[in-house]
Amino acid sequence: MKIIILGAGQVGRTAAYHLAREEANDVTVVDTNDHLLRDLQDRLDIRTVAGNGAHPNVLEMAGAANADMIVALTNSDEVNMVACQVAWTLFRTRTKIARIRSLAYTGHEALFFDTDTPPPDGAGFPVDVYISPEELVTQYVERLIRYSGALQVLEFADGRVRLVGVKAVKGGPLVGQQLRSIREHLPNVDARVVAIYREGGSIPPEGDTIIHHGDEVFFLAATEDMRKVMIELRRVEDSVKRVVIAGGGNIGLRLAQRIEERYQVKVIERDAARARRISEILRSAVVLHGDAADEELLIEENIDSADVFCSLTNAEEANILSAMLAKRLGAHRVMALINRPAYAEMMQSGSIDVAISPQSVTIGSLLAHVRRGDVVRVHSLRRGAAEAIEAIAHGQRGGKVVGRRVEEVKLPKGATIGAIVRGQDVIMGHHDTVIEADDHVIVFLTDRRHVEAVERLFQE
Repeated sequence: MKIIILGAGQVGRTAAYHLAREEANDVTVVDTNDHLLRDLQDRLDIRTVAGNGAHPNVLEMAGAANADMIVALTNSDEVNMVACQVAWTLFRTRTKIARIRSLAYTGHEALFFDTDTPPPDGAGFPVDVYISPEELVTQYVERLIRYSGALQVLEFADGRVRLVGVKAVKGGPLVGQQLRSIREHLPNVDARVVAIYREGGSIPPEGDTIIHHGDEVFFLAATEDMRKVMIELRRVEDSVKRVVIAGGGNIGLRLAQRIEERYQVKVIERDAARARRISEILRSAVVLHGDAADEELLIEENIDSADVFCSLTNAEEANILSAMLAKRLGAHRVMALINRPAYAEMMQSGSIDVAISPQSVTIGSLLAHVRRGDVVRVHSLRRGAAEAIEAIAHGQRGGKVVGRRVEEVKLPKGATIGAIVRGQDVIMGHHDTVIEADDHVIVFLTDRRHVEAVERLFQE
């Protein structure tokens, strides 16, 4: 697949890294910054073009005439939208994905149209898929707050199934027990453990595998059963009541708006004008003007009574420091927004409970449109080393997937069929479960290098 990425910022670099690693992709990155392009070309096997991605001549140099996909990820919504328009009007580029951050645009869906089903008058921007990283991160953090104790909460099948990562701790009923005992502990709940990570390495989840204290356990379950399974792996935690948000930017404000009716919310914003503005927008949340890394301020605001502390400013160093300080002062659970995935993994193993990587959250939305086969959702995990895919099974009975039991499907090493969604029913992927046509099959891969082998299974 020939892919043109516009923008070599953090999101663009992450997209290039993931897409260029796959042999089937021919990637070109466009940016106005020569230094960023040279650095990227030194690291990856890609082409680069210097220039404004919305200009026709630049897109032509980048190969738009033969491109299968344009992914516009610059920091400017306007540049991204115009680039998609130019790519469609002049080059008829098949798939156009744009990063659009402003609610002023995304709040009006009539502004965009899918070029597979264009409106009669052709009005609007030809953007097949628009991605708002801020919105995706907000949704992600909201789920983490709602399911206290989870390291990751990812959705499949329109929210009917969730993949949850939790750290097993002493006191959980299943810790020290074999996996097969899940059915004894939860006779009325069907759940499937799809991966266990211990001391940085992956362990195949077999029936006789014993869960140890400190293991990161990833399991799939119907949304309504999630909490029951989490309780088996962790001590029962009190429900969240008080949430403190450091940073009143796009993500912090969106999160506060989403949760202020359910929790007692405080927002700490260091810019006085911004603090005044968000105080006028929010209904019940308390807005404080100050520095979230100010020890006296945190003590004064009783940080030790906070159930969750979320540091969501634009400065990752400030996020790390304020989250570590809040934890030391008694906050029960702390989260920090950290742009560099390597930092995120390192900090999560220390005093920060959850390190949130915006790139890891965002990249799945892109990958779902690049994958071959009928792939409808992709989530990247473990700094891109692992992946969870939701694909639709097609073909005749007796093919590679349809009509076969789960144990008969020739999956690559490290791949596990975790769950099957059939209409409104959620079925766990046990060895004797038979896959039918049009089933949504959720596959977990501990090694994303085997993605192409899984894609081929669903290309019938």
